[in-house]
Amino acid sequence: MEQGLALLLALSLGLLQPGRSQPLRVEPPEPVVALAIGASRQFTCSLACARGTAAVRWRGLDTNLGAVRSEAGGSVLSVRNASLSAAGTRVCVGSCGDRTFQHTVRLLVYAFPDQLTVSPATLVPGRDQEVACTAHGISPAGPDALFFSLLLGNRELEGVQALGREEEEEDPEETEDLLFRVTKRWLLPPLGTPTPTTLHCQATMRLPGLELSHRRALPVLHSQISLEPTDPTSSDTPNTTSPQATPQQGSTGTPRINSSTETCRPEIHQSLEPALDGEVSWELLCETACGPGMAVRWTLAPGGLAAYQRREAGARAWLSRPPGGSSTEGLFQCRLDPGGQVASFYVPGQKVTPKSSPGPRPEERPPPAALWTGSLVLGLLLMPPLAYRLWRRCRPPPATPARPPASLWLLPVRD
Repeated sequence: MEQGLALLLALSLGLLQPGRSQPLRVEPPEPVVALAIGASRQFTCSLACARGTAAVRWRGLDTNLGAVRSEAGGSVLSVRNASLSAAGTRVCVGSCGDRTFQHTVRLLVYAFPDQLTVSPATLVPGRDQEVACTAHGISPAGPDALFFSLLLGNRELEGVQALGREEEEEDPEETEDLLFRVTKRWLLPPLGTPTPTTLHCQATMRLPGLELSHRRALPVLHSQISLEPTDPTSSDTPNTTSPQATPQQGSTGTPRINSSTETCRPEIHQSLEPALDGEVSWELLCETACGPGMAVRWTLAPGGLAAYQRREAGARAWLSRPPGGSSTEGLFQCRLDPGGQVASFYVPGQKVTPKSSPGPRPEERPPPAALWTGSLVLGLLLMPPLAYRLWRRCRPPPATPARPPASLWLLPVRD
């Protein structure tokens, strides 16, 4: 502490000034250096002295200086596994004879992991929507360092209305450093025509000598396929809402969805088959016809892929709901490898039920309406006599008049 105050006093009084003929050589030479949290960096400082030996050493101004190794004519400062507390000012001080030189370096420690989340997970064309983009584990989090934007292709989307920005501290139990969760919100107007396939949320951190960006995709729904199984005897095709989604003839009740006009892309098919127990056998198939050496795999499903049964065999991959599973709603995606092309399939929130389910078993059939009516009429007919008999049984006996004793009846009656 005392050394830092003395150094600061010397700087303010101008006692440490850069020399004209014998300057310090510092690497990196920038006055401000940005270093990612957890990273390491070395700073070297040297001074050539024509007469005698130069004394060079790194010093800190009330900061966690780091490891310093000094020798004749040079000094090396090592900052290892940088934390936010390592940020601050370092000063290299060198002397040659009666001349003293100094060079100041300000170290910035930042946190900018690739942890972006977006909401909603998918965009629906034709309506106003609120879009949120959140960056996690950020420092510094101020608007002068962290910027958000909505992109269409590589250009910023026009016509959006900024709704605000929120900064919250991350859970301190997860990290020792003070990190932030930053959210930017926009009101997105209805997307124009032709509707784009994907928007991107981009978060950018700008520091002196550094600019980093991360992106997250916001898929735009282009096809909505009903989960109602198709009638094998009907010639109607499944209803679609996208010109890119064109049903093709496949197996019975299986619409084919082309996610692009390109030739080498995966395709998603849906199959719905009524089962004997009244449920529906529901399955999605992702496949590609791009030749040998290509494979597809499922990458996204509502509730996580662990909630589904999967089978993958090269150019074909199946995804089905386990028996007794709940209704399915959301976006499904599969990916082509190599190449990375993605096919998307949206399932609206409908309960899967067959059009004509088998009736209940004989022992489970409800009684017919005629039986209920007959039972009701019989009950009404039997109610009056039962009520009368119950009334006769429960009413109190009538009071009888007082009679004279039997012996008085035998006495003669005189006029």
